[in-house]
Amino acid sequence: MRCRRCGLPAPCGPRCPSEGSALAQAWAPVAFEGPARALVHALKFRGALAVADAMAAQILAGAPPGVLAPPAALVPVPTHPWRRRARGFDHADCLATEIAARSGLPVARCLVRRGAPTRQAGASRAARRAPGRIDIRMRGDPPSSAVLVDDVHTTGATLEACASALRRAGAYTVCAVAYARALR
Repeated sequence: MRCRRCGLPAPCGPRCPSEGSALAQAWAPVAFEGPARALVHALKFRGALAVADAMAAQILAGAPPGVLAPPAALVPVPTHPWRRRARGFDHADCLATEIAARSGLPVARCLVRRGAPTRQAGASRAARRAPGRIDIRMRGDPPSSAVLVDDVHTTGATLEACASALRRAGAYTVCAVAYARALR
């Protein structure tokens, strides 16, 4: 059993880490461990773009009813421009594109990342969630029903920054799907 709001195992109740979040719901099909971690690293750090299709298939196979259904639009979590140039691709955009191909949902590339690139790996939960650490801005109009797409949901800091930007710009509902969820 999972918490309907944050997607962690078992109902969280009043201690839910998503309490007060701009996200209506978050979900990932697998834990960020073992083979899932290897797949994420293959996509993100080795450019194995073909694994995005397998990841998309797993996301779609078990997504909660209604999350990946019209009128939703997929919104990739933006990679910082510096990292996108260094890697030559945006891993979240690749994943959103594969989900779109399988679901028929449109992709809305309406978010951009600004400011200095922040390294999330190794940062504490408090540091990751510090105000202003992650600078997300709108580019164009948001979809009224947005589904953020990312590879990994850890503390939720990046997803929250994206959801807040979408909600401020007028999105009515914002959910998130990721391939893997960090359980610790």
